[in-house]
Amino acid sequence: MKRSAASVAPALSAPRLRVLWSFARPHRRTLLHGLALALVASALGLATPMVTKQVLDALGDGASLAGPVAALLVLLVAGGAVAYRQWIILGALGERVVLDARESMVRHLLRAAVPGVTRRPPGELVTRVTSDTVLLREAAAESLVGLVNGGVTLAGCLALMAVLDPVLLATTLLAIWLVAAAFVFLMPGIARAQERAQEYVGGLGGTLEGALRAIRTVKSHRAEDRMADRILTDARASAEHGVRAVRREALAWTIAWTGVNLAIITVLAVGAWRVSQGQLEVSGLIAFLLYAFALMDPVTELSRNVTSLQSGIAAAERIRQTDALPLEERAQETPASVGARGDDAPVLLFRDVTAAHAPGVPPAVRGVDLAVPRRGHLAIVGPSGAGKTTLLSLVLRFLEPTGGELLLDGRPYRELAHADVRARLAYVEQDTPVVPGTLRDNLLLARPDATESELRAVLRDVRLDDRIAALDAGLDTPLASASVSGGERQRIALARALLATPDVLLLDEATAQLDGLTEAAVQECVRARARDGAVVTVAHRLSTVVDADTIVVMENGRVRAQGAHGELLATDELYRELVESLRMDAGIVRPLTGRA
Repeated sequence: MKRSAASVAPALSAPRLRVLWSFARPHRRTLLHGLALALVASALGLATPMVTKQVLDALGDGASLAGPVAALLVLLVAGGAVAYRQWIILGALGERVVLDARESMVRHLLRAAVPGVTRRPPGELVTRVTSDTVLLREAAAESLVGLVNGGVTLAGCLALMAVLDPVLLATTLLAIWLVAAAFVFLMPGIARAQERAQEYVGGLGGTLEGALRAIRTVKSHRAEDRMADRILTDARASAEHGVRAVRREALAWTIAWTGVNLAIITVLAVGAWRVSQGQLEVSGLIAFLLYAFALMDPVTELSRNVTSLQSGIAAAERIRQTDALPLEERAQETPASVGARGDDAPVLLFRDVTAAHAPGVPPAVRGVDLAVPRRGHLAIVGPSGAGKTTLLSLVLRFLEPTGGELLLDGRPYRELAHADVRARLAYVEQDTPVVPGTLRDNLLLARPDATESELRAVLRDVRLDDRIAALDAGLDTPLASASVSGGERQRIALARALLATPDVLLLDEATAQLDGLTEAAVQECVRARARDGAVVTVAHRLSTVVDADTIVVMENGRVRAQGAHGELLATDELYRELVESLRMDAGIVRPLTGRA
């Protein structure tokens, strides 16, 4: 894995801090409220040693202890109440920051252009939503407040120490300078190690997600150990960088702890000598020692929050990378009008369309001219890699053409929002995944207002009604990819598409996993749909090809020929070869002419 540019940037540079601040900015009032409470709590803590000095002075002078002791109790109670309130405010703020980041990412991912999303492993994107946002929580809320509060507390502590004894303060400052120098030296290395560790966690998530999706393939090839080793390569790399970060953190903390304690020992020695010389009161020395002990809190808070801030900044940058994915156009409030819908005019028209799946790669289709009739069944055939599924991606606007244009009812796609185009379409993809939720949720995905009778009707059309009736929860049965067969997934997807009653039904080999009887019933549904609207099928089965009204033959990203089955058998050699291979796959031995 290549080192990212961010990993070599200064650990807490201004541009990186601005990325983190962008998450906290909407909550700045709450953040300032939490900071104010933190400063009040620190002020109450800083007052305690001075009041303790008054107790000791009163004890030495024989004065009443009631006032100083009461003041200590007030400081204790008030400090606890303020700290409790601050804890709640910052904790709730952190959760709101996480929720906002997750909501933004989830909505952005689902509205992003398909190529940008599919170029990254799904597991990596999931890790950014689940894991990186947790790192963001502490950094965007507690760490920002903690850094300011720790700095102010440290300055206040040193100022009060200066009031008590400037000589002892100079001794303390020397130790603090050594600790600060160590942190400045060690923190960038900690930041780089933590960021690399989290990058490998993202890679781990992506590889694991792919392996679990293909678990049957992995097991059938006895590749469990090999796949585990491949996945754990990222886990080991993450652990290696995590250990490097821990070692540097341990060194930083050891230096900090040793430096503060060395300062305390030095203060005690020099202070005792100054007391013996009459230059310092015992009560002053004790108060100074209390402040020296208290120095550990702001030093610890600063070091902990700097470490947390670095992890949070790295997470914020990865989240912003997700937010940078290009979006599709938002749907308009009112669907855009389209051109005339005459029966003779094609519903879809390709004009010299060229498209590639990514910048800099050869086009997947080029120079395609194709008209999709308003009614009827159009089948697209061709060898693997000919560009068949790419045509469907263009129709659905999963992919945008790099040349030429598509028209819907005579109106160019560029004038229509993505949602306006897809409102006229329904799609059954080749893998036919089920979406999370119940069977009812899956069916209502495209048409949430469908009635119960309409649901039952489409299930009957695809021969799923008896299967659903046998389930205890019926349509409200939760679905998972592992709980339904491939053929059932295809029928659910087809029922969902038919329920939408689209102008154009797009099928990417939607009957590949069906038995003969069920396929015959589904083909009848397709014929019925073709009588009222357009059906476009990417075909790999002979029964689909010969039933089509128009057949388009593709080769190397171009339309090679189109026509009826008998016409293409007589005129196109590639089509004859494709049909012959389909007949052999189906076990049919008949003359090539006529229908199968």
